[in-house]
Amino acid sequence: MKNQYNKTITACFVAYIVQAIVNNFVPLLFLTFQRTYEIPLAQITMLVTFNFGVQLLVDLLAVGFVDKIGYKKAMIGAHVLSVAGLLLLTILPEILPSAFAGILISVMVYAVGGGLLEVIVSPVVEACPSDNKEKAMSMLHSFYCWGHVGVVLLSTLFFFVFGIENWKIMAVLWALIPLANAFIFAKVPVPSLIEEGEQGLSLKELFGMKMFWLLLIMMVCAGASEQAVSQWASTFAEKGLGISKIAGDLAGPMAFAVFMGTSRAFYGKYGDRMKLDRFMIISSLLCIASYLGISLAPIPILSLISCAICGLSVGIMWPGTFSKAAKALPRGGTAMFALLALGGDLGCSGGPTLVGTVSSLAGENLKLGIFAAGIFPVLLLLGIGMCNNVKKERKGLAWNF
Repeated sequence: MKNQYNKTITACFVAYIVQAIVNNFVPLLFLTFQRTYEIPLAQITMLVTFNFGVQLLVDLLAVGFVDKIGYKKAMIGAHVLSVAGLLLLTILPEILPSAFAGILISVMVYAVGGGLLEVIVSPVVEACPSDNKEKAMSMLHSFYCWGHVGVVLLSTLFFFVFGIENWKIMAVLWALIPLANAFIFAKVPVPSLIEEGEQGLSLKELFGMKMFWLLLIMMVCAGASEQAVSQWASTFAEKGLGISKIAGDLAGPMAFAVFMGTSRAFYGKYGDRMKLDRFMIISSLLCIASYLGISLAPIPILSLISCAICGLSVGIMWPGTFSKAAKALPRGGTAMFALLALGGDLGCSGGPTLVGTVSSLAGENLKLGIFAAGIFPVLLLLGIGMCNNVKKERKGLAWNF
């Protein structure tokens, strides 16, 4: 039976590639949409906010319905919605009076699928029997990074060879991945996080726990630490090195994603040889150092190298916090994972926003904005220590390196 669950875990890895597809494919087409459908850039850029806004709403609503319909149906439904959204993207802009409305509807459909995946994939992996759940969780989240890299590289290669005017073919090709994975999930066992006869913690119970609030704050900081740099890495590469947009994307966000995926894959491979807390503490310290390097380094290339190192340092933060939550609150259930995902998404939105706001107030000084966002890895580091203090209160455990 464990072999069957290995197939489930593999399907979950692919599910995170699906999430990377729905989050990162359409942004590659923004200028194409602007030219083809004559949509103002202000409306185009709203698509990213709308996508993640829908996912945030799904994170919140999932608390009430995922346990009722079951993880298997929710997982298959998430994949079907992802397929539908990508396919509708090739149809609705052409047949509706407003092309932008067609794109917006398509984004909404696949965003619901992406939001569901974010809520349910991690608890399914946590529920599957495995030798080391922290390793499996870290490896799982590395696949989002590899998915991101793959979407950008393969799509860019396709557009270069066949022309970006054939983007609809690429959208259909990407839709084949969630379609195939939906059939796989229909066949493999999908366990529930809460064993039969047990009941997960209610929202009231979770909100009454100091440990939950610490973990939630850590998730916000994990998302913010990751995206505060990731979202601005391309700008650093372009302005600091004076290179083209394509080269900037490869040297900035792509390098960040590769290093972040490498960190997660490393812990996924060797996590049984090191303690999660120690790895997270070292990573947090490295993250603080990278923020200082980005904001204070006098040479642009050193700032760019610090961006890549930041990707390496933040890799464990999101999956590591998930693993700590599953271990500290084993009855947390869907509600806990959904709220932690919500907190992570809020951080992903809030981190870049803080950077942009501070940079704007400081006369477009991006380095000062990044410096201000350094508060997030600092708070995450403090959160790890406070979690151990709570465990010490409950079980007599000291800070464990």
